[in-house]
Amino acid sequence: MLENYKIILWDFDGVLMNSNAVRDIGFEKVLANYPKHQVDELMVFHQANGGLSRYVKFRYFYEEVLKQEVTDAQIQDMANSFSIIMKSLLVNPDLLIQDSLEFVKQQFDKKIPMHIVSGSDQTELRYLCKELNIDHYFLSIHGSPTAKKILVKNVIEENNYLKENIVLIGDSINDFEAAKENEITFCGYNNASLKSLELYQEKLAN
Repeated sequence: MLENYKIILWDFDGVLMNSNAVRDIGFEKVLANYPKHQVDELMVFHQANGGLSRYVKFRYFYEEVLKQEVTDAQIQDMANSFSIIMKSLLVNPDLLIQDSLEFVKQQFDKKIPMHIVSGSDQTELRYLCKELNIDHYFLSIHGSPTAKKILVKNVIEENNYLKENIVLIGDSINDFEAAKENEITFCGYNNASLKSLELYQEKLAN
């Protein structure tokens, strides 16, 4: 199926890297001073929405779990703390998903344009890809705080891509929704619940 497409957009966490468990640790560390039951509530939201950014999740924690107002500056402080933890834990080549990496290398050799569109922080993501020596495989690397559906839209428009030539590979319902919003094909990966929703390899650009 994938060989039918001329451009590949990649999610990062859970697709290129086994980082989801490490992300869990990051939220727990940043929120360590809050009651466990409140952190657990956030973790349920976080794990159900893998494609959403930490900015959205920290805001959810304040506004929906704590029922408190939160400023952009407070959100940024938590995101910065989270990023410091991630940079220390994720610069580990053993966490890269080898099947995905081999496929990336094959497509790179075929001159297939590839981009990363992720819910992870953009600055952190570019740092990790550079440190792990995988950044050169991708024409561009994009992340939060910009929403994924906007990242996808921007990549398409900035490169004048035809939508029927593009596939987005992701592991969350948010990835599927970003593909659907932009009328491109979605391919689910590394998440059995997507298969149960019959989202695998679904053609959206009709």
